[in-house]
Amino acid sequence: MRSRPVMPSDAAPATAAPRVIAVASGKGGVGKTTTAVNLAAAMVNAGQRTLLLDTDLGLANVDVMLGLSPRFTLADVFAGRCDLADTILEDPNGLMVVPAASGKQHMAQLSPQEHVGLVHAFSELDRSIDTMIVDNAAGIADGVLTFCQAAQDVIVVVCDEPASITDAYALIKVLNRDRGVQRVQVLCNQVQDASEGPALFEKLQRVTARFLDVTLNHLGSIPRDEWLRRAVQRQEAVVDAFPSAPSAVAYRGIARRARSWQSPAVARGHVEFFVDRLVASGAQSTGGLPA
Repeated sequence: MRSRPVMPSDAAPATAAPRVIAVASGKGGVGKTTTAVNLAAAMVNAGQRTLLLDTDLGLANVDVMLGLSPRFTLADVFAGRCDLADTILEDPNGLMVVPAASGKQHMAQLSPQEHVGLVHAFSELDRSIDTMIVDNAAGIADGVLTFCQAAQDVIVVVCDEPASITDAYALIKVLNRDRGVQRVQVLCNQVQDASEGPALFEKLQRVTARFLDVTLNHLGSIPRDEWLRRAVQRQEAVVDAFPSAPSAVAYRGIARRARSWQSPAVARGHVEFFVDRLVASGAQSTGGLPA
């Protein structure tokens, strides 16, 4: 087994709230989990204490992609067999991972209250973390919407094919109209050349600008890359397995831009990961109660 549980002595006391980035997609098969894994790995390589949370609750595969063997998953947390902290694994490079369960139908059918409960459970997690990456299920299920709403930033992964573009728009529309998400980062994946990504982003931006009150940012593009496929087969992040590969270079650029995003200072007043730390940060910044 390549992983080990993270023991309490391994981590410094939790302080400031981490930056939480949700990775989502309208449809499956566009490279969403690969993006989450490599973004998290690139953050670790840049010195960020990073936690990768798998919230594809019924069909999880982050642990498989990283060659990890969990003793406990989120299914055990919901069953009362362990605490959230007991699920945390650490890969050989220092990336912390909270794995979900695969093939557990009841986990894919959790109630909205249970999704919110999972978000709130992170307020009790005594880990010092700079960044948390949330790998969502594909589509517009309640859990996806809640976990995206609870993050400070949302990355939507899209490919240049009609179904991917249509479903990405549907996801952005529901996040904007139903959950109040007003800014979305768009990552164009599996592009053939340097011009395909900006052209794909422009397609999506035209339709959202016409019908939605949301700001889209072109986060960047990941090229179609044989080295990435080989890294997946090796159950490693391409940024670790083949750091000079074109896709690895692109993922490091994405991580560098994401690290420049401003960290949250105060709670926003709705469901949020690490909300207790955000409230505490707001109280400290105002010298008392959050404004």
